[in-house]
Amino acid sequence: MIRKFKEWYSINITKHTKWFLFFGILVLNILFIVVASMVLKQITQVTQGKEIGFFEGIYNTITMILDAGCIENMVEDAAATRNLAIACIIVILVGTLTFTGALIGFITNLISGIIDNVDAGRRRMNASNHTVILNWNTRASEIINDLLYKPDKQEVIVLVENGKESIQKEIDERITGTIRRERRKTHDDARKMGGLKGLFYELTHRFRNTVTVIVREGDVFSTKQLEDISLKHAKSVVILGNDVNNTVCKFETRDRLESLKKGNSLTVKTLMQVADMTAAEDSNDDQTIVVEITDGWTMDLVKRIIKAKESQASDGHRAKNNIVAVDVNKTLGQILSQFSLMPELNSVYSELFSNKGAAFYCTPATGEEEKIEDYFEDHFHAIPLTRMRVKGDLSRYFVAEEQRDGSYTSRQKCDPITVDMNPDYDNGTKNVIILGHNSKMKEIMEGFESFKREWSDSTNELKITVIDDEASLDKMDHYRDHAFVTTYDADIYDKDRISNKIREIVDANTSDTSVLILSDDSVLKEDIDANALTNLVYLQDIILEKIENGKKTGVPFDTESIDVIVEIIDPKHEDVVRSYSTNNVVISNRYISKMITQISDSFELYSFYQDILSYDDDQEDQDATAFESYEVYLKEASRFFNTIPGKCTAAQLIRAVYKQSIDPAVFKNQINPTLVLGYVRPHDTQPMHLFTGNQNDIELELTPRDKLIVYSLH
Repeated sequence: MIRKFKEWYSINITKHTKWFLFFGILVLNILFIVVASMVLKQITQVTQGKEIGFFEGIYNTITMILDAGCIENMVEDAAATRNLAIACIIVILVGTLTFTGALIGFITNLISGIIDNVDAGRRRMNASNHTVILNWNTRASEIINDLLYKPDKQEVIVLVENGKESIQKEIDERITGTIRRERRKTHDDARKMGGLKGLFYELTHRFRNTVTVIVREGDVFSTKQLEDISLKHAKSVVILGNDVNNTVCKFETRDRLESLKKGNSLTVKTLMQVADMTAAEDSNDDQTIVVEITDGWTMDLVKRIIKAKESQASDGHRAKNNIVAVDVNKTLGQILSQFSLMPELNSVYSELFSNKGAAFYCTPATGEEEKIEDYFEDHFHAIPLTRMRVKGDLSRYFVAEEQRDGSYTSRQKCDPITVDMNPDYDNGTKNVIILGHNSKMKEIMEGFESFKREWSDSTNELKITVIDDEASLDKMDHYRDHAFVTTYDADIYDKDRISNKIREIVDANTSDTSVLILSDDSVLKEDIDANALTNLVYLQDIILEKIENGKKTGVPFDTESIDVIVEIIDPKHEDVVRSYSTNNVVISNRYISKMITQISDSFELYSFYQDILSYDDDQEDQDATAFESYEVYLKEASRFFNTIPGKCTAAQLIRAVYKQSIDPAVFKNQINPTLVLGYVRPHDTQPMHLFTGNQNDIELELTPRDKLIVYSLH
């Protein structure tokens, strides 16, 4: 019996040390107070002839321990009752140690422990309808930053293995920078208004932080720790991949790069854990899981997981959660190839792919076919795009400033106008120079290839020249698969060789030239964007040289003839790039982040993004019914129209263009349903204009050099 008690005591005091300690302190104090009150009761009766009750003795003992001045309740005359006074003093001294010191000290330490546990992420959180981010990379802070533009408050919980302090600092810096920039813009707008109107505008439009972010360290594979961040009740879960270039050792970077090319088992493992938890009966319905993927092996396994989860759903019902696999390299490759062909798309997508300003939205659609012409009758705050069926559900997609604008109706009228469109619109010759390389070169080339096939029946020509060092060109052997690509080897340090080749290409082509400067994403952290910035300096020297020559010859150089698109990885380099008068700065990581933010709210948007970023022949593995692929194009007004329309409203232009684009009498070979989303005006203080708000209130007069932003088949 004694041995069993010792075993029980040994195990439990090891497992529940603090509670055994608390219980021991509590029992000791109770025994001490009871014994002390009984002793004092006897001494009081002997020395003062007073009879006190048991509970009165308990009360007097406790009050003396808590406040020594209460000794007067027991000792009336210390000189006459010396023994009682000594006994009371002993009780006070001992009680101060056992009660005040031990018990209060224990409680203080317990509270400190609770605070430490919360700080270290070991306490369970009760949260719902929040966003969970698992792991961290260079794209993560932008996901959080874009949530600032959501109209309602957002809660984000980040779970990482380590680096909590640096991540929290990165988030704070990113959010603070955005808030300052937006408040500065609001202040400038208010100052232009002046007076009370400006003051009221600044107070009502002051940008505020509506995002609460909690960063916790832990194991992303731990069921307990995932439950502690209320994963089952999150509205969305984002699983991020690891960065390659966050090391300082080139051998480690090379090994990690080679490893990730083969596959990312950690991503698969995390997804399996998350998918099982969100598929449980006690989890929320329709949670969205967004997982980043950068290689084919991982994509194949993720598709198998998605298929397995969907097959587990009961007949006639969808799977409990929605898993979206975002192919990072393919998406960025498509974006960069489109920007090379139509540079102004950078500013267009930068807004449409974010929660700031105009954006793509979707709402459930009825089974009945809703004609766009009918929608135009009483909707003037949104531009309808298409309908797609994703996972069995039909959705309607549109462009607007807010989600609610899609259903906002008005009794306003729009007086019709007529336009004279060119049904034989041709893109013309596309001349692209690519400086450098990144890990998405294969996908970029595939984007060019699909564009060429999309316009194969037109007279346009695509010519691409890649200038890179010899070793990198040898690695990118897929250049040989594309007849429209020529390569030219030049080391990054050989300025003259690079510059002379660029001059040769620009001078040999009468059409505009796009220069895409890529940033190598497989280098050490300290070398990020270094080559891209170097190539930008070389190119800028050429442009300045041509401007000076134009002044000397009296024939001004058209700076619009060279479109510069610079890809950077580290957002901190953005200001440096813009100081070289380059408008098209592409922070590629931000596009993925912004897309993930939107997909987290509406998973149906991903199929739509796949559609507009892919051309007709590039529609593999889309979870949607068969449909013709629409894309966003920029088309020069002088060639888009036979006769440019005069002054009109956005509502009139949108409706007139769409009406004629579906007229078989005009588009005899194939109708080309076309929706105008806005326009880009070169050299304007605000070049890009998207039609948001009330279209009847937007007045415009197009010029020949304006480029229309259109959503069309081709």
